[in-house]
Amino acid sequence: MTKYAIIVAGGKGSRFGSEIPKQFLPLNSKPVLMHTINKFAEHSNVIIVVLPAAQRNEWENLCKMHKFNIPHTIVTGGNTRFESVKNALDTITIEENDLIAVHDGVRPLVSDEIIENAYTIALAHGSAIPAIETTDTIRQLENAGNTSKVLPRASLRAVQTPQTFKASILKSAYTAEYSNVFTDDASVVETAGHSVTLIKGSPRNIKITHSIDLIIAEELLKNE
Repeated sequence: MTKYAIIVAGGKGSRFGSEIPKQFLPLNSKPVLMHTINKFAEHSNVIIVVLPAAQRNEWENLCKMHKFNIPHTIVTGGNTRFESVKNALDTITIEENDLIAVHDGVRPLVSDEIIENAYTIALAHGSAIPAIETTDTIRQLENAGNTSKVLPRASLRAVQTPQTFKASILKSAYTAEYSNVFTDDASVVETAGHSVTLIKGSPRNIKITHSIDLIIAEELLKNE
């Protein structure tokens, strides 16, 4: 059995307000993406990093600069996250019971427990999707945004990564044509007719999207 990790790192930093791609921003002296890869090094047999073609040279230079030598394969991303994951999947030849975890490159604080639990549950049930309870009240827009209604918070969950699957399920699901309902890997697998299993995520497993997220990540790393 091979445990694959596909780390999708295609951000441009536009919402962050930086010319530097989010995955390359320094976090406690190392690029965010290096922290993320390091989290999977002890849990995965094969690590595949998906990057835009224009960022590949920059990443290779950063690896040399920081003497970063964790083995990983670089795959060129596509125009959408769906296409990027599909490009990575196309490089994998699977065998029975192989597992694939797909993770955001800018979630550098994922815990060892979540990664291991995701692989274990996916092997038993076919999938494992980390999720946490929502603490904010969520409203759904209606009538082109002119009205809204509150959604029952108790039944809502905020989904995280790594989203982990039996390799055969994920590879088969990604043979579909792209649809705008594919917001994550779980939605691709569900559309293919499979149910997905939620597992316990963590509020620490933040996705670095805005500048404040980097500040929070730096503080959390100090306490690890």
